[in-house]
Amino acid sequence: MNALTGGLGLALVAALGFSLKAIFIKLAYPHGVDAVTLLMLRMAFALPAFVWVGLVQRHGHVPMRAGDWARVAALGCLGYYGASLLDFMGLQYISAGLERLILFTYPTLTLLIGVLFQGKAFTRRELLALVLCYTGIGAAFVHDLGLGDTRDVLVGGALVFASSVAYAIYLSGSGPMIARLGAMRFSALAMLVSTALTLVHFGLTQPLGRLVQPLPVYGWSLAMAVFSTVIPVFALSAAIRRLGAERTSLYGMVGPMLTIGFGWWLLDEAISLAQLGGAVLVVGGILVVSRK
Repeated sequence: MNALTGGLGLALVAALGFSLKAIFIKLAYPHGVDAVTLLMLRMAFALPAFVWVGLVQRHGHVPMRAGDWARVAALGCLGYYGASLLDFMGLQYISAGLERLILFTYPTLTLLIGVLFQGKAFTRRELLALVLCYTGIGAAFVHDLGLGDTRDVLVGGALVFASSVAYAIYLSGSGPMIARLGAMRFSALAMLVSTALTLVHFGLTQPLGRLVQPLPVYGWSLAMAVFSTVIPVFALSAAIRRLGAERTSLYGMVGPMLTIGFGWWLLDEAISLAQLGGAVLVVGGILVVSRK
């Protein structure tokens, strides 16, 4: 298996796992859990896997410098703490399908950051892929806007877009750190930072009684930790190492359509011909950018 094929497979595994995250969150919210507590449970359940990987990867690599620690701390704050918290909060107001559509503005932001601040080229093929993908996302976005309260759409949409900005910065900064530290080591360290910040946030803002939740909340949190955190986080980092942050982001754009499908299947969210047409355009964009 060559690097391109392996990277594509890893990027799609990550997209599938992250697509399920909004579904798990929506399935947990009816049981009365709040965003901060749910995020804390997700990170706490995922913590043992990242501690284990961090311990395994601590030897045989380049030593960590002060600048490395600072970058890992900053990226951990932005990525799976800041971006996740904003995303969880936004999902209290909007549907899973709409959340994923807004969140997936991050590939454009990742490409823009690379062009403006990292001196990377922007090819015609990437431009065509973006046009196809965002035309498809726009078609589905128009459909979902008509389904909810305008204020909820604006508040939830703003929170999720802020999450997208934070995540784009995380992806852009993760490429150089993965090249220096390795995908597994960087992911484990960044997630440990994110988990620590999440636990501190919970301890400062929530009563300890919030730890007592209905059994389904623990179940959905555990599923989110395994299938929408541990597996896709490492798959994403490995894909970035093989393909780069920008191309990995483009492959991951299949995610919104997966979430729309899961939302229709598991949450009874509406689906339309506009959304299906959008899915075709998104897949077309991915095929364009993946051609040799």
